[in-house]
Amino acid sequence: MARANSLLPQAVIQTGVTTRKQQTSALMFMSFYSTNPDYDETFVQNYLKINVIPEIQRVNGVGNVNVFGSKDYAMRIWLQPEKLAAYSLIPSDVVAVLNEQSLEAAAGSLGENDGEAFSYVIKYGGRFKTQEQYSNIVVKALDNGRFLRLEDIAEIELGAQSYAASSMTAGHPAVNMGIYQTKGSNAREIILEIENRLEQIRADLPSGINIFVPYNTNNFLNASIKKVASTLIEAFLLVFLVVFIFLQDFRSTLIPAIAVPVSIIGTFFFLNLFGYSINLLTLFALVLAIGIVVDDAIVVVEAVHAKLDEGAKNPKKATITAMNEISGAIVSITLVMAAVFIPVTFVQGYTGVFYEQFGVTLIVAIIISAINALTLSPALCALFLKPHTEESASKKKNLKQRFFNAFNSGFKATTKKYGRSVNFLYQHKWVTAFIHGIGIGRNLVVIWSSENGFCA
Repeated sequence: MARANSLLPQAVIQTGVTTRKQQTSALMFMSFYSTNPDYDETFVQNYLKINVIPEIQRVNGVGNVNVFGSKDYAMRIWLQPEKLAAYSLIPSDVVAVLNEQSLEAAAGSLGENDGEAFSYVIKYGGRFKTQEQYSNIVVKALDNGRFLRLEDIAEIELGAQSYAASSMTAGHPAVNMGIYQTKGSNAREIILEIENRLEQIRADLPSGINIFVPYNTNNFLNASIKKVASTLIEAFLLVFLVVFIFLQDFRSTLIPAIAVPVSIIGTFFFLNLFGYSINLLTLFALVLAIGIVVDDAIVVVEAVHAKLDEGAKNPKKATITAMNEISGAIVSITLVMAAVFIPVTFVQGYTGVFYEQFGVTLIVAIIISAINALTLSPALCALFLKPHTEESASKKKNLKQRFFNAFNSGFKATTKKYGRSVNFLYQHKWVTAFIHGIGIGRNLVVIWSSENGFCA
């Protein structure tokens, strides 16, 4: 601001300059158009300037309301060149007369310091406002006591300040404006408050003036939030279904299902603690986190199931034994997973602000899931799981059990085929090297062809 002061006129510096920070992208664009022939574009803009724009600017978080095109009322003076030449005048002479006779100046008083009993206050008309006042401005003294007035050499009318731009909406004269938010404000809350103000403004608009909003960021935000929320629900249901199919026990499935919302809600708490907002990137990170946070709980449940399959009769003791074996693995994999996203938080610039929130969201979710796997999930295993008995294995085979048996048979067959293929590649290492060499050769051919212009 200090660097700009030297470039500003003295009158502007004396009045004062107000600076406001705003985002570069607009929150919304709106158009006020008139279907009433009595209200032209100039009238609409001046009505907005007096009644609407200040109301919108008072909304907390609005950085600026930018009106496109200048249609403020102004006194238009159309000079007639032939008359100026007849009186030996040039446009700068008229401008000088206007500056002398239509100005803002400080008033004073007479008789304060000369010992007089009375003082007289000086009064003046100030800056002219009406067409008649401008018409009577004296431009030059002529012979025989006559005066040349402004109306003698120019046409004077009250019109728009500029005719360089014009706006139309639905074929009617309109005034368009863009609304920008301040840095760090909540776009959704600002738009909702503006929409409430517009409902009040619409009720007081003159007859024939209507409001049209061609662009509203909130529409995109609502659609994105709705899509992310549905994705969260779908991801949760898919995780629940996959875990249920593989573990084949509702109690076992319930433990990872409880761990997921606990981790997500805990992540929301820390995001608020760090001052982060719920935006598209943080919600996207939560979608990815669902598949990550459920892993630790599944590892715990499977480890306890393995102990029960080995013949353990007490779920609590089986849980303690399993946790003694896998606690170190859970801590190490958590640190490795968190370390993967740490570099994302060091991205610089404007994009770094968003990717920092993305990385921190995933790191927090992963750490909370590890804490759940070391505390909550073992406790749930000790409470929910039951020892495997022969009676439970010999239950009547219903439709669900037949499905699980078929799934297990198919999964075992697939596992055996996979094991045989891995064993074959291990015994014939040249096959892997040959396939790898073919891939490298193909890439080299593609690179050579692109450099020599043989492929697009």
